Amino acid sequence: MSRFEQLWDEDGRLASQAPGWARQRAHMLSAFPSPFRSATDPLGTTLAHTMQMVDALRPEPLGPAYLGTNPALTIDFDGVKQARLAAGMAGQDAILREVVALFEGLPNWGHPLTMCNVIPQANTVSIVASMLAQVYSPNILEGEYAWNVHRAELETGAMLADAFGWDARAAGCIYTFGGSGCWTYALKYALTRVLPGSRQRGVRVDAKVVCSQQAHYTMQNSTDWTGLGMENILQVRTDPRTNAMDAGHLEEILRQCAAGGVPVAAIVCTMGTTDANAFDPAEQVRALIDRYPNPAGYGRTLLYCDAVVGWSWTLFQPYDFDANPLGFSDEILPYLKRDAQAAGAIRHADAVGVDFHKVGWTPYASSAFIYRDAAEFESLHTRPGSAYLQRRSPYNPLDYTLEVSRAATGSLAGWATLKYFGYEGFQAVLGGILETNMYFRHLLARRDDMVCANPYDYGLCTLFRVYPRDVDAKFQLERELNDRAARRELMAHNRLTRRIGDLLWEWFRAGAQIDGLHTPYLSFSTGFRVANYNRDARDPDAVVFALKAFPMNVYIEPAHMKHVLRCVQVARDQVVRDGGY
Repeated sequence: MSRFEQLWDEDGRLASQAPGWARQRAHMLSAFPSPFRSATDPLGTTLAHTMQMVDALRPEPLGPAYLGTNPALTIDFDGVKQARLAAGMAGQDAILREVVALFEGLPNWGHPLTMCNVIPQANTVSIVASMLAQVYSPNILEGEYAWNVHRAELETGAMLADAFGWDARAAGCIYTFGGSGCWTYALKYALTRVLPGSRQRGVRVDAKVVCSQQAHYTMQNSTDWTGLGMENILQVRTDPRTNAMDAGHLEEILRQCAAGGVPVAAIVCTMGTTDANAFDPAEQVRALIDRYPNPAGYGRTLLYCDAVVGWSWTLFQPYDFDANPLGFSDEILPYLKRDAQAAGAIRHADAVGVDFHKVGWTPYASSAFIYRDAAEFESLHTRPGSAYLQRRSPYNPLDYTLEVSRAATGSLAGWATLKYFGYEGFQAVLGGILETNMYFRHLLARRDDMVCANPYDYGLCTLFRVYPRDVDAKFQLERELNDRAARRELMAHNRLTRRIGDLLWEWFRAGAQIDGLHTPYLSFSTGFRVANYNRDARDPDAVVFALKAFPMNVYIEPAHMKHVLRCVQVARDQVVRDGGY
């Protein structure tokens, strides 16, 4: 009998003379989920106990919009560098209490006063689906390690391709690390398609990436990390009213590139900008790509739709706006119809980026890169395999993905939400948010000292300007947008906006109350659009600052929205009183 066999008695229990490592291992069985059916699985009991501790952090209905009682940032950034690994094991309960304590003061995304960004609370089905992936660790690099779990990625691609108006059988899907991952995949696709041999020799040509002034800043990340270089980004002017790409200016850029023999790797249409929900004219862009092809020797320009925010508007395309079965108000129906049609132009794209953790109500990170021609994309990026991996199913994304170890957390969360909500669920949640947003705009319209700054864009966010009490907000904003002589006033009121935003943030982090209620968590933009006389954005100061509210929470009621404006008013009065602008 080997020494290892001697560690166990005949009944399978650990022998009394077993060495320390074996006794410690036996003790550590409680540190891992049971692989067998059990009524006392450590995972289940531990999770239930942990959620009880988490529940203590959640506020009462009238409580603050953060977890716990202390919203201050308490990390000692010098002290944490002194952390050292302990010599022995700690108690599980003690560590989990320490874990829960890390959430003290964290913004509570499910709270109706949390309206700072496109960060909604996750739905329960997506959370549980994501957690199961963490328990059993399917790796969606290929079929053997993912097994049936890879169905989530494949069906996501099919469902979304169909919603976009593509042939679902021909399309493909890769879940990746956020919207920036989608951008990076799109750019790599473009470079590989447009610059033959670049996979082997590297990027040796200053190919251009064209996007709007309102494109997400990840454009810099993607051009940097792919080696193309940030200087090869060309930005198209946007319409100052809608924030959408100016197709006329795009044509000028493409004409110049064609005349100079400069290849355009990709044109990126933002379908639903973060702040203003602007949709770039993808159908016109497709026509311009066909009109101005790349010089001989280069491949076709890629049209990528960055729809990480606006993708869900495509789910309104089959909605019967005449019958209006969900009973949306007459006020928002035209906007829903308009933006559903705008989002429908996604069908002209070669690839689309989708964030479920934005307008999909799932946990981070759950992003899908959807491509129309799977045969082209996958063949362009296929590389030799590895000796230690075997192709035991038709599903082998390891051949063409950036990531190799690919957790199924995001794919299960996104897929489960698509299956759970369906068209009607998405329509009800998204439409409900727009109804809430419309109510907020009505409240603004009743005030003389506040004005909606993005009335032409109607999405998840309301941007608004706040002026001193004796200023007619609507009149003043029009002057600041159109009259260069009002530039100094624009800058002064921009400072006012920033100071109000900073003060609201300070109040939120301090747990301050107004009228006996906690203050909201809002944000602000330092230039969501340019003044009309600054179309080329050459004047960095002739831009419009605005406070912004994202009422994306299903728990929001009218009283919450009224309280938000009350807090903004009090903050404005204090800033003005203190001479802070």
